[in-house]
Amino acid sequence: MPTEDRHTLLSQAVESLLAPLARLCVDQALPFARAEELFKRAYVRAAREARRANGGAASRDVSQVSVTTGINRREVARISADLQPLAVQRQSPAIELFMRWVSLKRLRGADGQPRPLPRTGKAPSFETLALSVTRHVHARSLLDELCRLGLVEVSDDEQTVQPLADRFAPAADDGRLYEFLGANVGDHLAAATANVIHRDRRHVEQALFTNDLSPESVTHLNGLARRLWADVSAQALPELERLIAEDRAQERPATVRARIGLYSYHETLPAIDGPSSGVPHVED
Repeated sequence: MPTEDRHTLLSQAVESLLAPLARLCVDQALPFARAEELFKRAYVRAAREARRANGGAASRDVSQVSVTTGINRREVARISADLQPLAVQRQSPAIELFMRWVSLKRLRGADGQPRPLPRTGKAPSFETLALSVTRHVHARSLLDELCRLGLVEVSDDEQTVQPLADRFAPAADDGRLYEFLGANVGDHLAAATANVIHRDRRHVEQALFTNDLSPESVTHLNGLARRLWADVSAQALPELERLIAEDRAQERPATVRARIGLYSYHETLPAIDGPSSGVPHVED
């Protein structure tokens, strides 16, 4: 495909990607100049990473990055001097404990919801669950943090811990809310773009979509997505724990991070002429 045609198609895709980001920035009153600076930094970072991957000489880094990105040399030098490695999201022990609690089938009741646990004592208890996550942070400290986040509450006699949610959605914690946004969407986008850049299917990145649902059906679909995620996490978490334990037993270096996710989205369609196909589509 000619370069100009490819750039036209890419521009259309990038505009679709940037639209929700712009909506978020406008809603949160982030000025355009700040967002422009962030995109400029991302361009410089990507160009430098590509040069390193191809064995480019560091002595000509500024000039080559300027040529690659179209950003002038002075700006490239300024940005490069202040560019730090992107932070890798690390799960706090308290959130890891909560995610394990709501994901493991053996810790759910007959209704499928995470069940209350005795605060101390033999398994299953909050104390033993805490010890399965970390031996470096006291169970009481983890409990206090989960109470602060509004995810659990302790009974009046302090003998039982009751979960207040079946998933972690940090709506009241801005720091974690933005952190999850960047990490989850960032990894999803990284998977999709890597598949395009390398022209292979190294990452699973698929979706089902349809334009033929009513608002009532969307409510049902949202419930289905939550049930599917409960099943995925219940199966994936024990397998992840097994793989980690096997790596440690075999003394294999832990140099790779991974993320498994599921998402759903809906919006009202603009008015269109003519009937649609009524058939769900698979996006592969």
